[in-house]
Amino acid sequence: MTDTAPPAPDAAPEAHSSGLQWRILAGFVGGLVAGLLVYTFAPGAGWVTSVVTYVTGPIGQVFLRLLFMLVLPLLFSALVIGIADMEEIKALRRVGLATLLYTLIVSGIAVALSIALVNLLQPGAGVDREAARALLAQGGKAASGIIASAQGSKSGVEAVLGLVPTNVIAAMGENDILAVMFFALFFGIGLLLVRTPQTETVRNVMEGVFEVAMKLIGLVIQLAPIAIFCFMFNLSAQFGWDLLIKLAAYVGVVLLALALQMFGVYSALLAFVARKSPVAFFRETREASVMAFSTASSNATLPTSLRVADTELKLPPKIARFVLTIGATANQNGTAMFEGVTVLFLAQFFGVHLDLGQQIFVMLICILAGVGTAGVPAGSLPVIALILGGVGVPPEGIGLILGVDRLLDMCRTTLNVIGDLVCATVISAVSGEEAHPQPLPQAGGA
Repeated sequence: MTDTAPPAPDAAPEAHSSGLQWRILAGFVGGLVAGLLVYTFAPGAGWVTSVVTYVTGPIGQVFLRLLFMLVLPLLFSALVIGIADMEEIKALRRVGLATLLYTLIVSGIAVALSIALVNLLQPGAGVDREAARALLAQGGKAASGIIASAQGSKSGVEAVLGLVPTNVIAAMGENDILAVMFFALFFGIGLLLVRTPQTETVRNVMEGVFEVAMKLIGLVIQLAPIAIFCFMFNLSAQFGWDLLIKLAAYVGVVLLALALQMFGVYSALLAFVARKSPVAFFRETREASVMAFSTASSNATLPTSLRVADTELKLPPKIARFVLTIGATANQNGTAMFEGVTVLFLAQFFGVHLDLGQQIFVMLICILAGVGTAGVPAGSLPVIALILGGVGVPPEGIGLILGVDRLLDMCRTTLNVIGDLVCATVISAVSGEEAHPQPLPQAGGA
């Protein structure tokens, strides 16, 4: 079942993922230092342009193109499987609808909070605009033909109608990510409603596509240290010490957004909807928090979350199991906030103006992409790179954030896990289900 199966695939990569993270960090620091040395001692040197044009630039572009090649199959199959696996929603219609409504409301709050903080604090503003425009032109040229620009996207009623593709193959060919996601959600609902041997075959095919895409993404990510070195060299050689200041500001905004969602929004939901003390809740869930923070994996933390919901929070087992297993895939507020803040920050950094509608569009994609996010190191990377290209920002900008991604990954995973437990607590309170007074006996016990 989903409460024990997901951690297994993560167990093997977890051992070597820490080594990959160290290599990525080494590439980040090496590229940053090399670029800063060039910026300080050889600004505007001709050989630097040659290195960027013929060495570091192409290496980074190969890495990005490999990600772009795999991201749509990955997202499509993940969304289809994520919806099709919600088997229990048929038996728990009321709980399922309440969970869906809760997820939409809380995700909306997370979107509003992220947009407000980035626009208020402007972490990416104030860099050298000439250098930003030069890199923007270079990155935009490289990304053109891979992803259509969102700046020419439709608005109003046309934008809503554009969510429903008339030809899903054409939508895939045009890299219309939102239309492809809509079809994936619709297709997943169809697999959920129709249970025949034939649809099980289709489901198995989707799982196979997902597994292949995951494996290939894992192989591509092994190239990340070299690509990140190239990205950071290009960026720091052009922007110099401003880069470090803006990077610190970005980390601060992400952590502030996650903290406000965790201790502000979740505490309010616990106190006013679930009628539970937030202090008591955070004390009772500290085991799950520590596990999530240390592993940076929602799947690996799921068994601990189920145990905490049972023995500490004393939640109804039926509701806790449903909400936590679904939430580990679909309720990814931390991931959505991280991806959204990252894209908006880089848009500011490179001087790309996004109006409110485009910012909401970005956050909506991030929320949908959170369903079935790849459980591999830097699993958010393909989504961020795709969205960056879609709004006209150089995808090379992802090199800025990967050096600090491990810390942010640990923090956003903790928010994801605690968010699932908050959801289970709230749904249990509003559903009127009674919690069992003591832990359930172990299955198969004498």
